[in-house]
Amino acid sequence: MESNAISLLTADHRKVERWFTEFQDTTSMGREQDLALDICAAIRIHTEIDREIFYPAFLQATADQYKHHAAIVEEEAINDLIAEIERSSPTQEMFFGKVHVLCEMFNHHVAEEEKARGIFAAAQRSTMDLHAVGTALLRRRSQLNESRDDTSA
Repeated sequence: MESNAISLLTADHRKVERWFTEFQDTTSMGREQDLALDICAAIRIHTEIDREIFYPAFLQATADQYKHHAAIVEEEAINDLIAEIERSSPTQEMFFGKVHVLCEMFNHHVAEEEKARGIFAAAQRSTMDLHAVGTALLRRRSQLNESRDDTSA
């Protein structure tokens, strides 16, 4: 698997975007619940590896506190909404609205990272070792996935 940090994080974005599309297209309440939980888990892991590994490396390599701090605040808001979704179900009135808002927030997150003057572009122009950071991201993602598997078993 590619261990470039930006490639890994971008692949996460595409996977979650596909799940949001599938969520919007499904008519099965059970599948909606499963997709919502998959989306939430994937975003939680993504934001955790961002916060623990990528963003600190980004800040060190670029000294761009504005982008760093904005990304952290945005991800905190995303995780707060995820907690609400995880406590609800498709049978509850606000469930679909919450998932829709999460989709919008995630799309904004993706844009802030991937746009021409975004975090990824700044990281690519910096001294950040994208391969070393990517390797650390892969290792931590694996740990988080194993931990999630242990708690869901």
